[in-house]
Amino acid sequence: MTPFGVKLREMRAAKGATMKDMAKALLVSPAYLSALEHGKRGRPSRAFLYDVCTYFNIIWDEAEELERLAQLSHPRAVVDTAGLSADATELANRLAETIVDLPDEAIQRMLAEVRAPTK
Repeated sequence: MTPFGVKLREMRAAKGATMKDMAKALLVSPAYLSALEHGKRGRPSRAFLYDVCTYFNIIWDEAEELERLAQLSHPRAVVDTAGLSADATELANRLAETIVDLPDEAIQRMLAEVRAPTK
């Protein structure tokens, strides 16, 4: 799953729309929509985001939040640690190796840390 996929599914469910109906309205295949919701596809295009916002009749802050979630939803993230410390490189590599086994509580703690505003 991706943050965008989770949000898309929540919005679709709240509207009471089937995947087939939503896909038809957005001029995409139900398979593409399913892949987005399940995190099997990467970031959606800007044009698709615009179409989603139109479909759900969302504007401004909600649209910006949806775009932010889309940017954070690439299922194959790459971390470039060139020029960073050895510790930063080790952290990136250890996270890549172990994320599949991390308990949800640990992931939530790490997310809270990186979401916190920097001083």
